[in-house]
Amino acid sequence: MKILPTLFILSWSMLVFFAQAADMKNANEIITKANLASYYSADDGSAQARMVIVDAQGNKQMRQFTILRKDQADLGNQDMLVFFSRPTDVKGTVFRVVKKVESDDDRWLYLPALDLVKRISAGDKRTSFVGAHFFYEDVSGRNPAEDNFTLLNSDDKFYTIKAEAKDKNSVEFDHYIVRIDKQHFLPMQVDYFNSQGKKTRTMEVLKTKVIDGFTTVMHSKITQHADGSYTEMQFRNVKYDLGLPDNIFSERSLRNPPKAWLK
Repeated sequence: MKILPTLFILSWSMLVFFAQAADMKNANEIITKANLASYYSADDGSAQARMVIVDAQGNKQMRQFTILRKDQADLGNQDMLVFFSRPTDVKGTVFRVVKKVESDDDRWLYLPALDLVKRISAGDKRTSFVGAHFFYEDVSGRNPAEDNFTLLNSDDKFYTIKAEAKDKNSVEFDHYIVRIDKQHFLPMQVDYFNSQGKKTRTMEVLKTKVIDGFTTVMHSKITQHADGSYTEMQFRNVKYDLGLPDNIFSERSLRNPPKAWLK
């Protein structure tokens, strides 16, 4: 459990303050802290989420789902399940991820209408997540080992870092620029660019909230600049350190969801 004594919290706050005062210079160290803050809060967690997908003509679609996540170790392997509940055409769909540090993540999508478990190949991880502007990789997180990082700027509030994929044939972008908040190390904006230097896609955090001591993204948005279409994702009922059992993160849960943990 990651419930810290008051004295330790105060000591940690002072440590963070002095670390900020010293200002970090190593881009890889900053990215490591950002990855920890973004995807490894507490030992496990759950959240209810709602996506609103808006196309270029202003037409809207909605997706509602619950996320369960459990870490095997900080910055290590991780299990994730996403259970869709609304609308009717996606109800019962389940997305499963086994996130790996040393190799490609394993991803599966269960389609209840076909009673089919579809494996998502590594080559498809940067494709649309159930029709949204978020990619499969956006949901589970991109492995920092896949990119090279350069610190471009450091001001009072943000680190600005440029990232370039080591294998440019595996991605649709040339590079991306990420702004990381110095206080809580969450990436607050990520802009993707093509080889002509044109901005193609932007992820931005619109709202955060401190829950159980963890600064948590509550509202985010991804915009496709070619046509102005976008997807917004909002979270509620976020909980940490639930003691989720290992056995729910299995193929069995795709067809038989762990209802006790989805309330």
